[in-house]
Amino acid sequence: MTEPSNQNEPSNQTEPAGPPGLFQAAAPFRQVALVVRDLDRAVRHWAGVLGVGPWTAYTLAPPRLRDCVHRSERVDFSLRHALAWSGDVQFELVQPLTGPSIFAEHLERHGEGLQHLGTYVEDHPAAVRDHLERGFTPLQSARGFGAEGDGAFAYFAPPGGTGIVVELISAPRVRVEPDFVYPKG
Repeated sequence: MTEPSNQNEPSNQTEPAGPPGLFQAAAPFRQVALVVRDLDRAVRHWAGVLGVGPWTAYTLAPPRLRDCVHRSERVDFSLRHALAWSGDVQFELVQPLTGPSIFAEHLERHGEGLQHLGTYVEDHPAAVRDHLERGFTPLQSARGFGAEGDGAFAYFAPPGGTGIVVELISAPRVRVEPDFVYPKG
């Protein structure tokens, strides 16, 4: 007969961080993103009513935005987006402009609202490979939005149909000049 183990003693076995199959981001989620119909109105609302800002807005479009892929097809798409920090969380507001995109799909199916969570990664190609190997479904991607032609993003649906999209972000070393900053400091 074996003796029962003492439940108060530390185990030499590593315990999983959560239930089997639970998604764990390679890096912490730092971005919460919402899709909006009117970026200017949304920025004013978030700054004036919710106190989040200042917002820095950009237009991402070809030819600067390269290698655009939507649901495994090469396409051109464009969007406007604005970024602002509140503590350690970056908020992003995204307004689709042209071409097929997961943002336009979200507006059509669900209206405005929460669309994805983003995480910044050091090695974007390796992070993309890792997510593909773990069963994530690629939805949309592009690169080249930085002033030096760097910067990349890729969106995925996690396995198991969580209903939220995950973005892998490789921030550019130098950003292009913004369309606007609101409110101006």
